[in-house]
Amino acid sequence: MRDYPQMLATTDHVEPVPRRVRATLAGRTVLDTTHAQYVWEWPNYPQYYIPLADIDQGVLVDEGTPQRLKRGTAHRHGLVVGDVSRPHAARVYREDAPPGLTDTVRFDWAALDAWYEEDEQVFVHPRNPYVRVDALRSRRSLRVELDGVVLAESDAPVLVFETGLPTRFYVDHVDVQWAHLQRTDTETACPYKGVTTDYWSVVIGDEVHRDLAWSYAFPTRQLLPIAGLVAFYDEHVDTYLDGELRPRPVTHFTRS
Repeated sequence: MRDYPQMLATTDHVEPVPRRVRATLAGRTVLDTTHAQYVWEWPNYPQYYIPLADIDQGVLVDEGTPQRLKRGTAHRHGLVVGDVSRPHAARVYREDAPPGLTDTVRFDWAALDAWYEEDEQVFVHPRNPYVRVDALRSRRSLRVELDGVVLAESDAPVLVFETGLPTRFYVDHVDVQWAHLQRTDTETACPYKGVTTDYWSVVIGDEVHRDLAWSYAFPTRQLLPIAGLVAFYDEHVDTYLDGELRPRPVTHFTRS
């Protein structure tokens, strides 16, 4: 039974972006706009559609391969900045696009080196305006186990409540049984929390459960309460809150 709120936006929902949006490639500003549109291509988060007039025309290269897609004819373009080339990086929509999306461009996020909302860098994808993320210190007791082995135990965890995801529990380093954790070189990013600085696999006997724990040493300012704390994927461990075992959630982080 799910115990957290789901996303409310539906596919194809469109809203104006009230924030200034910029993106760079090889040190050059490719786009700079205060008139972007949010477009939900799937319910979890939107993408930016950028007015063509707010894009540096000197970096767009028409590849001459129009495609008929759901939102009209997409004219494929690459990006070129000096010696840096990003083929198939942008789709330009013209007059047959849905209302509000005529003469807009949808970029592949990873084709740009960095994206910004106002002057703060944004990672992975645009922040969903309908998502709330709170990090709250709690006095509820927490114990994390796997195969009967205690991995962490705390009476002062930080609980992170994020729309569309199960509650995450972050604990201090002193509350972790480090004998069972093994550092890996994995790095992930989140538009709300920033870029991870550490990942650990859990080792029990001869079995290695890869990348079950992570930490943000330098999270975004909104999530500063989790700085340097450690969390585990509840999908793959047993989490006891106030002595009660919580069901393992099923999300896109659940492995087969």
